[in-house]
Amino acid sequence: MHMHPTILATFFEISRTPLSMCISGILVFLIALWAAKADIAQARSLDKTVALSNLCFAVPLAVFGALHLSAAHGLMSMVPSYMPWHLFWAYFVGVALLSASLSIATKLQVRWSGLLFGTMMFLFVAMLHIPRVLANPRDRIAWVIVIREMSFAGGGWILAGNAMPGQGKSKLITVGRVLIAIAAIFFGVEHFLHPVNVPGVPLEKLMPTWIPGRPLISYLTGAILLVAGACMLLARKTRMAATYLGTWIVLLVLFVYGPILIASLADPSTAVQVEGINYFADTLLFAGAILALASATPRTD
Repeated sequence: MHMHPTILATFFEISRTPLSMCISGILVFLIALWAAKADIAQARSLDKTVALSNLCFAVPLAVFGALHLSAAHGLMSMVPSYMPWHLFWAYFVGVALLSASLSIATKLQVRWSGLLFGTMMFLFVAMLHIPRVLANPRDRIAWVIVIREMSFAGGGWILAGNAMPGQGKSKLITVGRVLIAIAAIFFGVEHFLHPVNVPGVPLEKLMPTWIPGRPLISYLTGAILLVAGACMLLARKTRMAATYLGTWIVLLVLFVYGPILIASLADPSTAVQVEGINYFADTLLFAGAILALASATPRTD
């Protein structure tokens, strides 16, 4: 088998960190796809996308877990100064993310992995992101990150609740639903205020000029986020709203963030490569949280 020299050059230019992130994501994608194959086969129409909720949630956790393990020395600076063993916590989070990823992908012990992941995200918000917001309340990106991380926590709690027997499950799912609804509404407004930024999770990156119809994509995404967010917040047609919104975010991941990811991996800069992978995984995780809500909501809703 002969590989084109350009492809070989691109492969060897990818450094250890983005390479480990990609490999981890691909491996967990294959594991989760195998575990979900029966559900996908039985589902009809857009419910096939809902059947991918665990896959969409697990793959980003594998990507971020690999990032923590391969770039622990760089990430340990994010650990609050009052905590000891900064390097230990960077590695610990990496192992925890990979463990949760495998649990959610295989649908084994999700009641614990979802619960613990959601709690970890909540602690990240309290210890890392809220202080940043308090230091600069006008920083919109700081607010977006707080809302995003809480929606991820909500997704984890929904997965846990959906895997639990008994009465406690409904409370976890309700908390997760409210957190995801708040994120959808907040992000929807952001899309109308900043229509040239990347869609889905509206961070600082601008949509590349080679993507056609940038304002149209942004305004349409904003409208879908607002309508679906309101439905989820009011618990009206929650499953339908979450299914449509989750499917739309998955389409954005494939057709907007996919090309951005490919372009970033072709760049010689490791920072650019990691950024492209992060944006792809972040948005996929948001889709996974939304689809987890759809999966946990009865069809009679």
